[in-house]
Amino acid sequence: MAVAKTKSKTVRRCLGLGFQPDEARHGFLLELPASTSDSAWVMISEHRDWILDGDEWKAPPRSPEDPSLRVLMERKRWDEIAQPFWDEASRRLKSSGFAVPRRPSKGQVPLHASLGKELCVLCWSIESADTALIPEAVRNWEGLAPEERWWLYTMTAAATGQAQQKNHGWRKALRFALTENPLIKGEGLSPRDRKQLLEHSQTSLF
Repeated sequence: MAVAKTKSKTVRRCLGLGFQPDEARHGFLLELPASTSDSAWVMISEHRDWILDGDEWKAPPRSPEDPSLRVLMERKRWDEIAQPFWDEASRRLKSSGFAVPRRPSKGQVPLHASLGKELCVLCWSIESADTALIPEAVRNWEGLAPEERWWLYTMTAAATGQAQQKNHGWRKALRFALTENPLIKGEGLSPRDRKQLLEHSQTSLF
């Protein structure tokens, strides 16, 4: 689904990458460690209810075993995909008139629900893959339309969406699909499946 360009020159404010808790509380939280060690953990969690602490929105506290934790991945893998993801998110946010922050090296970054889903798909595809295959996964992820990424997220999260459920079911299939099969942009699904997906998608990007 293409994002229509806004006619207004007013910059739309948001938290992190496109997250607007006053409009929708469903979002994701990307947590980048202060450590630059390759083995430091990057985490992504999904939240549907955020807490207003004074004038600051915060995700609810959680433990490493919390079902809301979707991704637990080494920093060395994140560093391979961080810029391509940020470029994709920035392009779409700017086209919709949103302010886009500089890519941080540490700290917490709230994400619009759509972008959070797409990032999880990319992370799941490389979390257990040979690091030499990460560039191929990025190219294939870029070859998918946003709606296809949302669909893959929905199918994967329903069965194996928790951070610790690596190498099972849809997570394993997703890794093979994006690291071994070249895709052309917009042709990740069959024409029939893609047509049905576009007609029935209930997810709005921004």
